[in-house]
Amino acid sequence: MNQEILAKIKTKLEEEKIRIQKDLGAFTHKDSGIKDNYNSDFPEFGNDEGENAAEVADYGDRLSLEHTLELQLRDVNKALDSIEKGKYGICKYCKKEIEEGRLLARPVSSSCVSCKKQLKGEI
Repeated sequence: MNQEILAKIKTKLEEEKIRIQKDLGAFTHKDSGIKDNYNSDFPEFGNDEGENAAEVADYGDRLSLEHTLELQLRDVNKALDSIEKGKYGICKYCKKEIEEGRLLARPVSSSCVSCKKQLKGEI
């Protein structure tokens, strides 16, 4: 892979990692025991019944968003790790190079377009 493009992708991934961590930091705290794991903070709106119901609903939304962001962070970290190991851009199924355009559009991709289409049943 072209080193200039690889550097561009790495920068994109590092920026995405910072954004995800910032988003997580707005409503969670980092789990000190598990890498890249966060725990949603339970909101405190008050003590009446309506406020308690709102707290539970908001907490459920936070848990869902936390899960989504943690998955995104995991994918970004995997991509950054594979760059460091010199294995970035190789399809995990067919072991061929993933198209640069795909990686520029979606830097966390771990499969080529052809394999992804086969997995989705589009071929």
